[in-house]
Amino acid sequence: MNRLTLLRCAALAAFLAPSLLLPSFAAEARPRPPTRPADGPGAPKFTVVGAKPGETKLEGAPGKNPPVDQDGDFLIGPVYVPAPELTAVDGVPRGTVHRLTMNSTDSKIYPGITKVPPGGPDNYMPPDLTKVQIYPKPYTRSVTVYVPANYAAGTEAPLLVMQDGPDNNLPVLLDNLIAQKRIPPLVAVMIQNGGGDAQGSQRGLEYDTMSGLYAEFVQTEVLPFVEKSCGVKITKDPEGRATMGNSSGGIAAFSMAWYHPEWYHRVITYSGTYVNQQSPFNPETPHGGWGYHETILPNSPRKPIRLWMEVGDADLLNPNTLRDNMHDWVDANHRMAAVLKAKGYHYQYVFAVNAVHSDRPVRAQTLPQALEWVWQGYKAK
Repeated sequence: MNRLTLLRCAALAAFLAPSLLLPSFAAEARPRPPTRPADGPGAPKFTVVGAKPGETKLEGAPGKNPPVDQDGDFLIGPVYVPAPELTAVDGVPRGTVHRLTMNSTDSKIYPGITKVPPGGPDNYMPPDLTKVQIYPKPYTRSVTVYVPANYAAGTEAPLLVMQDGPDNNLPVLLDNLIAQKRIPPLVAVMIQNGGGDAQGSQRGLEYDTMSGLYAEFVQTEVLPFVEKSCGVKITKDPEGRATMGNSSGGIAAFSMAWYHPEWYHRVITYSGTYVNQQSPFNPETPHGGWGYHETILPNSPRKPIRLWMEVGDADLLNPNTLRDNMHDWVDANHRMAAVLKAKGYHYQYVFAVNAVHSDRPVRAQTLPQALEWVWQGYKAK
């Protein structure tokens, strides 16, 4: 067992008690992809967080995150320490959590689909991912809503939308950050996906589609339901709205802001699926999410989007049968960072050493800092 493996096991053991939950798809068993070096092809020049003066080793200090007031490209790890903000503190006002349910039969936008033929196994994989047959499948999704302590009825609150919800430890984190005045007192809406994964699934349709449809679903169906059910009002100011997600939930968060910047300006993505995984295929965007850094951002005027993004050095590589050279999550996120820098966006890119796809220890260390960074500059109207 090498040194990195031992360090990783120690960090994971320390992390399990205050575990910041991730959706089940992130823990799915799969072979560990190859490690891509921090100074490999296409990598930006990273600032090593916590490195000693004159040190050249690409290794950050344990538990250290990039500054919350700086843009750019940063390297952290290989040892991760859960943030203290994940632990409840006596005397800190606690928000209220509402647990709601939405049925596909009530949705005009997403009535429900699956790629699994009638009677087929849940893990069915179509032989040709470019020609996926879909079938109707109703679903029930949970929507978990955090309302901050001392919310005044009738006032408009800032918003955080999280894909692949719920995250049962997020309320504790938000309580602490709000009490410390590091983020505004916001309403968090944690939306469970509609089921399945990748091409031909309801989750793939919602998250990997290159359009504003998912944002429109949230805007017209989820948020009115939340406001009515929880007695809150949500700001219409896009500067007061953030969205976040892991993997395909990450690219969904970015697409919400890209296609509807009148609704969202602030985005956080962990292991963002900026690869060719669009569902269904669209000839107008033939390379799916890979198109963001390939042609869409380079050829478009800069939009008012502030993006915090992370990828692991052992993140996904070609997890399906396409083998099209557009399924390397590390390369895709490097390319996103490069085009964001070239176009003058406010972005912070974190490259996590000794980290896999949607890595739990990385998220447990960095999410408080990511939330604080993404809310920099916000002033309520």
